[in-house]
Amino acid sequence: MSHYDPQRRKAADGLVGRGEELALVRSFLDGSAGEGGSFLLVGEPGVGKTVLLDCAAEAALKAGTRVLRGAGAEFEADVSYSGLHQLLLPLEPEFGTLGPVQHSALSVVLGFGAGPPPDRPAVSEAVLALLRLTAARRPSLVIVDDVQWLDRASADVLGFVARRLAGSHVGFLSASRPGTEGYFERAGLTEHELRPLDDEAATDLLQARFPDLVPRDRVRLVAEAQGNPLALLELAAEAGGLQPVAAPGAPSIVSPVRRLQTLFASRVAELPAPTGRLLLRAALAATGDPRILQSTGHGEPGPGDLAPAERAGLVRLDEHTRRVVFVHPLIRSAVVKRSTSNERRAAHRTLARLLEDQPERRAWHLAEASLEPDEQVAALLAEIARRVLQRGDAVGAVAALLRAAELSPSGADRSRRLAEAAYIGADVTGELRSTPQLLAAAHAADPGHNEALHAAVAASYMLLSGEGDIDTAHRLLVGALEAFPVRDSACDRVLTEAFQTLLLVCFYGGRAELWDAFYTAVERFASHVVLMSLCGDTYCDPVRTAGAALDSLDRLIDASDKEADPARIIWLGTAGIHVDRLPGLRTALWRVVRDGRQGGAVASAISALLLLGFDAFVTGRWEEAQQLVDEGVGLCETHGYELYALPGRYIRALLAAGRGDFEAVDALTDDFTRWAAPRGIRTAQMYAAHARALAALGRGDYEEAYQQTTAISPAGSFPYRVAIAVWVPMDLVEAAVGSNGHTEANAHVTAMREAGVAALSPRLALLSAGSAAMAASGSAATALFEEALAVPGADSWTFELARVRLAYGEHLRRTRAITASRVQLGAALDAFRRMGARPWATRAENELRATGRTRSRGGELGPDALTSRERQIAVLAASGLSNKQIGERLRLSARTVGAHLRHIFGKLQVSSRAALRDALGPSAAGPSDDEGTPREPYEN
Repeated sequence: MSHYDPQRRKAADGLVGRGEELALVRSFLDGSAGEGGSFLLVGEPGVGKTVLLDCAAEAALKAGTRVLRGAGAEFEADVSYSGLHQLLLPLEPEFGTLGPVQHSALSVVLGFGAGPPPDRPAVSEAVLALLRLTAARRPSLVIVDDVQWLDRASADVLGFVARRLAGSHVGFLSASRPGTEGYFERAGLTEHELRPLDDEAATDLLQARFPDLVPRDRVRLVAEAQGNPLALLELAAEAGGLQPVAAPGAPSIVSPVRRLQTLFASRVAELPAPTGRLLLRAALAATGDPRILQSTGHGEPGPGDLAPAERAGLVRLDEHTRRVVFVHPLIRSAVVKRSTSNERRAAHRTLARLLEDQPERRAWHLAEASLEPDEQVAALLAEIARRVLQRGDAVGAVAALLRAAELSPSGADRSRRLAEAAYIGADVTGELRSTPQLLAAAHAADPGHNEALHAAVAASYMLLSGEGDIDTAHRLLVGALEAFPVRDSACDRVLTEAFQTLLLVCFYGGRAELWDAFYTAVERFASHVVLMSLCGDTYCDPVRTAGAALDSLDRLIDASDKEADPARIIWLGTAGIHVDRLPGLRTALWRVVRDGRQGGAVASAISALLLLGFDAFVTGRWEEAQQLVDEGVGLCETHGYELYALPGRYIRALLAAGRGDFEAVDALTDDFTRWAAPRGIRTAQMYAAHARALAALGRGDYEEAYQQTTAISPAGSFPYRVAIAVWVPMDLVEAAVGSNGHTEANAHVTAMREAGVAALSPRLALLSAGSAAMAASGSAATALFEEALAVPGADSWTFELARVRLAYGEHLRRTRAITASRVQLGAALDAFRRMGARPWATRAENELRATGRTRSRGGELGPDALTSRERQIAVLAASGLSNKQIGERLRLSARTVGAHLRHIFGKLQVSSRAALRDALGPSAAGPSDDEGTPREPYEN
């Protein structure tokens, strides 16, 4: 599955979204240095032409090319040869290399000498000759920006020259606006139109140059700039007086921005007053709705007053939509900037009347027209916040709530709206660090009611997401819910927010008793928190309670493609993760990720990335899982979501375990358990145990794997309210079998069967059947392995299926079904290799060798089939050490050593310790085996 990669969109020169254009320019530079040529960039003002010219100049200079540069200037359009003077001034010392006629022509027209004025063709020939002569010694690049504003004489000469540079080692690179009537003759020149940036590249540009810009402003600016980089950066600079961070090697953009602004502002200033008022309406309305041109009374401007602005080239009426369209976004900015606050408020009041049938726009216009608090307007905005949040625009919801709070006359209303904005900002948009300030403002607005549910939710979420203080967050939420009166559906949102936060507190707390308050509150508010009730069934204790909720969950997931609220999508994923429903949510989750990448719901995007990362892990797409998790954890670190990073670091540890990077597993688990322990986040211990168990299985340390898995789920039972227990049943059984704990393995198989785990999902059905097969022996095991492979949908769970195939192949080889064994082992090996599951691939490869076949570097049965750990154990056993002594030396249990020896005997095709030394050959060292009482081959 492909997804947007910002690094692929960034050019080496610090540009964003201009890789194709840079490649074209560089190709032109390479060609023109050897053969000459001309290239014209065409694009709207501010689209990036000048920046590309700057990059070309820098690249040419680095290549040793001489760069001559000039630009057309509107205020010099009547000064003959002013443009040519800019370009050729550096070459004045070389005029003497020309013939007398050409030397004189250039000296006169450029003001370096006196004489009769030359005709235009003579000047053109002289310039061409000069450029060819200088380029014969060193390639030259002529760069001319804004050729549409060149004075007529310079434009005529340069148009002549540009078409005659073939074979000259001179490149002519220029830029122009489309549709302009300048004098530059572009016929015959190679042109390339520079298009606006798409939204993703525009977002990247803002993030690179204005890293402190908040997401809601990024979204607004991207929409307003319409892909114009110059407009985007200027509008961003105006938003709060921010100063851009210069990208390394990126050219300055200040001068062209100011030039464009000055131009547009001067045109607006020349308009009649009624036209200016109408234009201000259009600028503030944004949509160009033709109704904004209507007159609202005597003396008010009407449709006829737009004509002067159209003639000035500032706006136009779209022929198809009849909407008012600004020719360039910076014109809109210039119109607003030069207006007074009273003029803007009057325009907003007028727009609120004209757009009465558009509630959201009307509410915002009324808000912008208000100077004093107004509860009617504040209530309208609060309602708008609820609407836009339901559509998935959390950034817009926060903005509406903050403005509603500003307009709230009542301290209680102001406090409630600020607290609500704080929660949404922390939970969805990624503005966790602003939460304390908003909560402080909420408290200041109404000190007597600072324990309101909105404030408690926001404060608890901040504690949970930032510091991870489980007990304090739990106490705040439970107390606020107990005090909250049961009301009508208007309370549903804050209740949902409270239950979402409380559910996370209970889960990460990892203590069964924390859930009691959650379920007590669910009973009280059941009709108000339906989805949260569902999450309680599937997320807390899926073995006992998920079965009854699956039909409802599946119906909601089936409809998720139409779901717009990112928070609701995340909670569907939360409800589905322990019962393996994430594949059905991939489309919706990717929507949340894309929204977050473009400046939308950042916190929701983090959750979506981690949910998709876990889904990719369990379905065997490990490279994708790594990329998703790295992005999610990186965003957590950027925005201060410490607790959100925990599941991401857990998945990183699982990936490291699966790949055999055992040192990374230890480092990762040690790191997040140290952070979690003082905060009471016990789930981190179970995360660590799972990753360590997987690593132990990978290195063949079954005793360690057994200890780690039973720390999560004791053999023969599923602990009360420990959801992660459904992720490790096959790990536990494999570890028990490998360390000769057959009684424990069978007890856990029985527990799975009695709990009906297989009914919860195809993956759990595969784990249940595979575990039963691993614990069995003889023909019963064969039948159970076949049942496991026949589980519907088993091939979706690549890693677990490959592990079942590996165990089946080992069983078949031990029962001498060699051909059938090779089929299973080969399929397992292929899957492990595709995923990068190196320890398991090595094990499968060694088993294949033991059947007399290999899929890799070759080798016969015998010592070459042993892993490095197995060779160590075999040599020590051949030297006469007991299993206990070997375990002490290698820090393994005696049972694990015995399990290894069982595999070693099979690979070496021996049946006793006495035969080990001969089977190992010269690599075996140490004394002979003690002779005495016969022993079982593997136990000592």
